[in-house]
Amino acid sequence: MQYIALIYDEEREIDVSDPATQALYEAYGAFTQKIIAAGQFKAGDELEPSSTATCVRRRDGKVVTTDGPFAETKEQLGGYYLLECANLDEAIAVASEIPSADYGTIEVRPVVIREG
Repeated sequence: MQYIALIYDEEREIDVSDPATQALYEAYGAFTQKIIAAGQFKAGDELEPSSTATCVRRRDGKVVTTDGPFAETKEQLGGYYLLECANLDEAIAVASEIPSADYGTIEVRPVVIREG
């Protein structure tokens, strides 16, 4: 079964020369390699800051776009993993190891897979 793990945390400037940032990226790299080896990784990426987002709505047949995230929140969506897990308990266990779980929030949801 597939689950998406949505990674939310506070956006901040990323200084790749900062040792803490380098340690975080190394932790993410190690985590990603671990779930690849376990056959649990389907996809995953870091996202650009929410300031680069565009929200799209269609109202009365007209497309309306707005810049930025839909809602003002303390934490923003910063990335995701698409996981292959046997059940929700396994998906939660995997998501609990995502480095941002230490200071942000990981939302886990089952993915609906419809056959043809």
